[in-house]
Amino acid sequence: MAKWIDADIPNQRGRSAVVTGTGGLGLQTALSLARSGCDVTIAGRHPQRGADAVARVQHTVPGATVRFEKLHLADLSSVASFAQRMKTSRESLDLLVNNAGIMVPPKRQETRDGFELQFGTNYLGHFALTGHLMPLLLKGADPRVVTVSSVAARGGTIDFDDLNSQKHYRPMAAYSQSKLACLMFALELQDRSRAAGWRVTSIAAHPGVARTELLYNAPGRRSMQGLARTFLWFLFQPVPQGALPQIFAVTSPDAEPGGYYGPDRLGETRGHPGPARVPPKALDRAARMRLWEISQHMTGLSMVFAQ
Repeated sequence: MAKWIDADIPNQRGRSAVVTGTGGLGLQTALSLARSGCDVTIAGRHPQRGADAVARVQHTVPGATVRFEKLHLADLSSVASFAQRMKTSRESLDLLVNNAGIMVPPKRQETRDGFELQFGTNYLGHFALTGHLMPLLLKGADPRVVTVSSVAARGGTIDFDDLNSQKHYRPMAAYSQSKLACLMFALELQDRSRAAGWRVTSIAAHPGVARTELLYNAPGRRSMQGLARTFLWFLFQPVPQGALPQIFAVTSPDAEPGGYYGPDRLGETRGHPGPARVPPKALDRAARMRLWEISQHMTGLSMVFAQ
């Protein structure tokens, strides 16, 4: 694959997108989509950060069609309310980027619905969001769902006996599980879409090691991860570079349905978009199907849709 860059994004005029996350990779994805003519909704839990993100896009891309909508992925009622507002305000949706997340809080925390915070936010919140928005996506033009995973998924394990880390909580293990779940969801969604004739393309991506505020916002600047971000800054690629795999996945005609994309150099930690290695655990179809069924039960959402 040639060195794909932002300038290679096809014209997105006439298309609409929802991107979760008001900063970092989400903001960069929104910027790139807006620059290419897409109608963008930035979704996040902080109204002020949302307003700042919209202002940044409008300043960078004069005339951009961009708005903010409140969405708290750690609250399933907020996810449902967001989706209902979207259904009320538009007829269809073309692109969904499941990007937002939280990383390694030192102490175990729970979402409003009682799920471990990382599993509930990074994975279950996006699972529910995708399900609620599927009726709009089914009416979209060449609709795509891109779900952001992580290189940490390689070390992840889906602990079906302790999905909410109630027996044992280890921050990085819980994060890795949530990101493996995201990847498994993306692959399973593509399989089910193909089998059911939904025409919705599902793709996964990861940013490698990017210089975002994610590590600062969770364990803090004085944590091992935060100190590495501060003093080993040269190991982290800039946010615009880290966002390229997910931007490639959501816009490029060369992105394969059911594909997984990440940086192409140094063990997928940096570089330009290229095919990423799928961990063997994510290829286990029986485990993916089991996770899907459990996720439907946990979210109270049935992912069955009529064409």
